Amino acid sequence: MAQLAAGIAAGLAAIGGAIGVAIIVKAVLEGVARQPELRGSLQTLMFIGIPLAEAVPIIAIAISFMLVFGIGG
Repeated sequence: MAQLAAGIAAGLAAIGGAIGVAIIVKAVLEGVARQPELRGSLQTLMFIGIPLAEAVPIIAIAISFMLVFGIGG
């Protein structure tokens, strides 16, 4: 059962991370299209936001590895 839970967690984490990054990039592209002079600051915010959006899927992958290999309990 732990392997099934790990697989589901890893898959949902990957999907969630991809959706989160897509939403961030979409918002930045819309912002640049509306106000091109803000490109630099929006791009900087995007480069900060993407790792924050990817942090949760990385933690979920780490937990799924812990489930599969029986680490931590």
